[in-house]
Amino acid sequence: MSVDTVSLTGWGRTAPTTAVRFRPRTYEEAAAVVRGRGPRGAIARGLGRAPGDAAQNAGGSVLDMTGLDRVRALDQGAGTVRCDAGVSLERLLRILLPHGWFLPVVPGTGRITVGGAIASDVHGRDHPGAGSLARHVDALELLTADGEVRTVTPGTALFDATTGGLGLTGVILSATLRLKRVATPLISVSTERATDLDDLLARFTAVGDRPGGPQSYASAWIDLLARGRAAGRGVLTQGEHAPPSVLSAHAQRTMRAPRTAEYGGRDPWPALPALPGGLLGRTSAALLNEIRYRGAPRSRTGELRTAAAFFHPLDALPDANRLHGRAGLVRYRFTVGYGQEEALHRVVRRISARRCPAFGATLQRFGAPSPGWLSFPAPGWTLALDLPAALPGLARFLDGLDAEVAAAGGRVCLAQDSRTRAETAAAMYPRLGAFRELRAELDPTDAFRSDLARRLGL
Repeated sequence: MSVDTVSLTGWGRTAPTTAVRFRPRTYEEAAAVVRGRGPRGAIARGLGRAPGDAAQNAGGSVLDMTGLDRVRALDQGAGTVRCDAGVSLERLLRILLPHGWFLPVVPGTGRITVGGAIASDVHGRDHPGAGSLARHVDALELLTADGEVRTVTPGTALFDATTGGLGLTGVILSATLRLKRVATPLISVSTERATDLDDLLARFTAVGDRPGGPQSYASAWIDLLARGRAAGRGVLTQGEHAPPSVLSAHAQRTMRAPRTAEYGGRDPWPALPALPGGLLGRTSAALLNEIRYRGAPRSRTGELRTAAAFFHPLDALPDANRLHGRAGLVRYRFTVGYGQEEALHRVVRRISARRCPAFGATLQRFGAPSPGWLSFPAPGWTLALDLPAALPGLARFLDGLDAEVAAAGGRVCLAQDSRTRAETAAAMYPRLGAFRELRAELDPTDAFRSDLARRLGL
């Protein structure tokens, strides 16, 4: 097991803190780290893609779980896979697709670990039909504060506290996931432009009303720099797993032998330097948004893309988190319920009026909530955007958006947070009290801690 002292940040590259990093290669080594933790406790960390401070532990221990990366069993009869927590989703997809299987939930990047995905209870573009990842976990092995390993299954309080629990109930060592059968590794994609936010919401609703709509993958890029009658305009993209009947002979041959580059191949992009002011200021972001909107088809159906190109296009661009400058980026993701569309309008108008340089903002729909006590998804609309951390007055501006979201009964995403106030988070998550009580019972010495947990009093 390797051990070193390092400075760590989240994907947003803000608020670095120093910790002792352990990289266990066996469950026994991980248990030894937990038993030998110092007074600042320990937290598990995967590939470092949490935008905020959920996987940092200032002055304490961090378990780098990427050394635990074995895929232990693929049960084709049951349609399940059992693997270590340090396996990346990208690698799992590379293994599963040639066998005709797919992950039940695919978030916006494949470069996160299974353990991190469960601890964040990630969601995908098909949330109205599939729900979040917790609904597809048959069992997980959890290393608790006493150094023991417990098998945790759905329907228990510990399972509901762990899925979406941000690593604070213990270290996830392995998991068994139920899979989704697919006929091909390609996605049939439809694209349509919306002239404003009302038009975009209506098009989303129409997707959900179509046969099989809730099962499709739908999301929209939204132009948060457009103003006036064009405010909230965007491009809606919908995808479904392509049946063999729509594939050409060439595509069918490709299907039988997927290229490594589809998942986990060599990056075709050069690494980006962290420029002082970033690449996406207001002017450049507005220009890129205009080009992106005008360049999208008014309506197109049947385009075939690889799963990697559809689900994870930015994974081909290393160091995309440097686009917003040396100070890093702040991700703001929130959700408001159905019937609260006016609150969504107000937030979009406030961002637009402030001319925030948001280039990759994404709008999605949520379906039924997860059983996870701190899980983010709830029925309604979710909007995510990245902003330069150096933007003047950003903290006060986002506090104002928090108030708008909370007043509408919504919430921010804790797994991606780097700046929300403790009292705001408590108001947004009604099960937080039960989560704290279970933690106090299971972990009375605060073995598992993170910078986010200290900041929010979790």
